[in-house]
Amino acid sequence: MATPAGPGPAEAGVIARLGLKAGLIIQEFGYDDDCDEKLRTAIEDATGEPLADEDFDDVTDGAVVWFRRDDDDLADLLMDVQSLLDDGGSVWVLTPKAGQTGHVEPRVIGEAASLAGLHATSTFVAAENWSATQLVEKGRSK
Repeated sequence: MATPAGPGPAEAGVIARLGLKAGLIIQEFGYDDDCDEKLRTAIEDATGEPLADEDFDDVTDGAVVWFRRDDDDLADLLMDVQSLLDDGGSVWVLTPKAGQTGHVEPRVIGEAASLAGLHATSTFVAAENWSATQLVEKGRSK
């Protein structure tokens, strides 16, 4: 069960799936009031660092992209996301789960990732209303 002081078991499992550890700088794109605050807090707790916003201008270790069906072009966004990403860094695209407003079909994520020089390695439930798809550079499996 989640407590105000830290993530609960569900968030801890997601953090493990994301492969996050202390000291990593994670940049966040697409934040809005519908984003899952427990997941955001769990990411910050795991890294010990605040999520860097879209205006951050230094090298990052990974990126979290909150994306909904009616948002701007995902391929363009993924190109922007990679501009500060360190070699080997991962991108996690978080989309509303099937049945939720703003749901994005997996093929849309796959096509956008391919156009941006990335490919999807796994998709899993990341929060109550959000799924996560991990994207890595083509040629890397994880």
